Amino acid sequence: MKVLSNKNNLHVLYEDNHIIIVNKRAGDIVQGDKTGDKPLSDVVKEYIAEKYNKPGNVFLGVVHRLDRPTTGIVVFARTSKALPRLNALFAEKKAKKTYWAVVKNHPPKQSDTLTHWLRKNPKNNKSTAFTKEIVGSKKAILDYAVKKTLDRYVLLEIALHTGRHHQIRAQLSAIGCKIKGDLKYGFDRSNKDASIHLHARKLVFTHPVKKEPLEIIAPLPNDPVWNACLQ
Repeated sequence: MKVLSNKNNLHVLYEDNHIIIVNKRAGDIVQGDKTGDKPLSDVVKEYIAEKYNKPGNVFLGVVHRLDRPTTGIVVFARTSKALPRLNALFAEKKAKKTYWAVVKNHPPKQSDTLTHWLRKNPKNNKSTAFTKEIVGSKKAILDYAVKKTLDRYVLLEIALHTGRHHQIRAQLSAIGCKIKGDLKYGFDRSNKDASIHLHARKLVFTHPVKKEPLEIIAPLPNDPVWNACLQ
């Protein structure tokens, strides 16, 4: 699907009257937070207001989020009819998400299901993965498969069964597969642009209003390591 660009440098992957799906850049926050930085939701509202010449407030519902250093697919609802339906799709795991991660070490197996219990520490905004349930922890499950072995890194494809705080980052770190650039979870150096090599690559779901199947694929960021993943 063609990527559309505009003066806000917004990459729109899909849009219609009810939903808009964008390819988030590293560093963008999806929704406003204590930093006071302009969130992606405001950028999308401005894009809609300008493109469709909408006066006054633009309705936009935040359906889900991605971590600030992560890139890839983010879905927003453009109508109050679509928002609760999209929320239900994501809550009921009827939206199939696929992530790509570039990690330093080869995982123990070519493919596997990882189960941990994650406990979030609000003070440092970090989750710790445990092999057994502990007080305050939540069960986290994901599938991974080695997609490509690069010269210095390994590309993993990941499917989530649960949606926990920093789940992919914490679980991969727990098996020794730290994501490139992710200092918080043990990688040895940061990426120059403060990104991490974790990308929400594909989303498959049924349109909440039209009831048509949708498959969205987000192009990778343009850097040498991501480019090598496609070669």
